[in-house]
Amino acid sequence: MTSGPKDLSQRFLDEHEELQPGQAFCFACHAGVSCFGACCSALDLMLTPYDVLRLRRGTGQSSRDFVHEYADTGAMSGTGLPILSMHMQETQSRRCPFSHNNACTIYDNRPSACRTYPLGRATRPGPQGIQEQVFVLREAHCKGFAQSARWNTATWMDDQGLVPYNASNDRFMTLADNLRAFEQQIGRKLSSQQLGMSGLALYQPDDFQKFLTGSHLMDRLDMTDARRNDVLADEEACLDFGFDWLELSLMGHADHLQPKGPAA
Repeated sequence: MTSGPKDLSQRFLDEHEELQPGQAFCFACHAGVSCFGACCSALDLMLTPYDVLRLRRGTGQSSRDFVHEYADTGAMSGTGLPILSMHMQETQSRRCPFSHNNACTIYDNRPSACRTYPLGRATRPGPQGIQEQVFVLREAHCKGFAQSARWNTATWMDDQGLVPYNASNDRFMTLADNLRAFEQQIGRKLSSQQLGMSGLALYQPDDFQKFLTGSHLMDRLDMTDARRNDVLADEEACLDFGFDWLELSLMGHADHLQPKGPAA
């Protein structure tokens, strides 16, 4: 679970035990644990842009088809940026659509919240970059804490393959925080066209690549040929470019992307 807004971070802090760096906890989740699969129901599961990239890769769908079939779209508080959540099965249990017979059909590409559990990760911008707080989410039904496997935050995050997820999610939350402050400064919200382009850059890298090719947008930016080629060939690179491009186009500046100067 990843959160940017301060109210969510405070809620985690108030309701859950915070783990300090290096502090140990015991946990394991496998078919031998009596509650196995119980955490895949009744979820309000936010999907970050990198979650969507990996999930739709796991299904083999286009991003547009994946979002249509598996995601609900909302607006992020304070910015209006599109934000997605998993569309659960329309049953009383509201089970995850990728949970079948207590098995995850997209396990290798499962979302960051599922990988992080039983921890919760809250982030906020700080003077030296992203500040992270990690919490233990001890739910009454969960028997995994009675297992003997011993972890700390770093070993759990590494074991669950969270490094690329956290890096991309931090960029998304940094963009959102910067945009929230910018909109407050100028007293204006994003237009419908800006929101549409934000959704394209954040959640549809395959379609965004086609847009970049057809519009020749990158010809107007100060980019190396190597990065240009990476953006068009690799969806992770395209998403990373999307964060930079949204910073530049929505707020007028970006640390890692500039328009070509007059001499170019």
